[in-house]
Amino acid sequence: MKKKLLIIILILILIIPIPFHLKDGGTIEFKALLYQVSKVHKLNSNSPSGYDNGIIIKIFGIKVFDNVGENTMNNNDNKNSIIESNYKDINFDLTKRQVTLNNGDIMPLNGLGTYSLTGDTCYDAVSSALSTGVRLFDTAYMYGNEEEIGKAIRDSGIPREEIFVITKIYPSQFNDPESAIELALKKLDIDYIDMMLLHHPGTNDVEAYKAMEKYVGMGKIHSLGLSNWYVKELKEFLPQINIAPALVQNEIHPYYQENDVIPFIQNLDIVVQGWYPFGGRGHTSELLNNETITKIADNYHVSGAQVILRWNLQKGVVVIPGSSNPTHIKENTDIYGFELTPDEMQEINNLDRNEKHDWY
Repeated sequence: MKKKLLIIILILILIIPIPFHLKDGGTIEFKALLYQVSKVHKLNSNSPSGYDNGIIIKIFGIKVFDNVGENTMNNNDNKNSIIESNYKDINFDLTKRQVTLNNGDIMPLNGLGTYSLTGDTCYDAVSSALSTGVRLFDTAYMYGNEEEIGKAIRDSGIPREEIFVITKIYPSQFNDPESAIELALKKLDIDYIDMMLLHHPGTNDVEAYKAMEKYVGMGKIHSLGLSNWYVKELKEFLPQINIAPALVQNEIHPYYQENDVIPFIQNLDIVVQGWYPFGGRGHTSELLNNETITKIADNYHVSGAQVILRWNLQKGVVVIPGSSNPTHIKENTDIYGFELTPDEMQEINNLDRNEKHDWY
């Protein structure tokens, strides 16, 4: 009897796997003495889906099956290759001009960036944008204009729920994030913040994000996000938080396209938003007058700026061009009456220089 029991125990030890979480980002590993099965779900920016997925089976330590990462690609093989995203088209609705965030909230596809807009200039720009139909506004503690934006929104008479406001706290505020959040709420004075971002990675960023999570629970912030986070930073950051970011905001323009980063983020069910769509200070004129851009613009009787914004939208990227000029603000919203062809999209894709224009 004892011998049979020992045999049964030995067999069970050989075949019953014990689950282990993999340290390399994979999902889980089932390991017994006889065999082990690894179910892999690793973040990988070179994978078409943004992940490596599959199963590895080993018997007595010898690999007998491995279909992980069979479809990965190397961007260096083709400088202009574009990793396709399987981001759900229904989330990004060009007809309704809105995107559904991963928490169910709705955000407009185009808005006004307010970097460098201050005082009356900022107030007037936001007021002009609101009268033009813009309902998405991006600001930050470091922009020094939250009060003006809040006042313009309150003075507009437009129902609060129709307007989507994004603001950010800066790494210098990460040591006391609750005070930073309260300050933003006070300056904006619009009842709640639609989305709050961490401005860029910094010391105590995880703790600051978790403080924002608490304010989501209180209803004072509706959605959370990150600004200037890329693949490496996201891999390190995401496992440490509880509420998935609804948006990642990065520098994106035809000279710096992030064609590996965008689908990586989108396949995490996170919306991508681009700042510096026209290349930023000192680069705007060159980009807007680029021969490829102007040729495509002439085809549709639109401006180079409209072509660039439309190119972003067709890549699934929300746009927040900045301007204080009412004519330009209106022009930057008129980007839904034409559609770039696949060839035109590729022509713009071919302009990528991996040329970043800011240090973030």
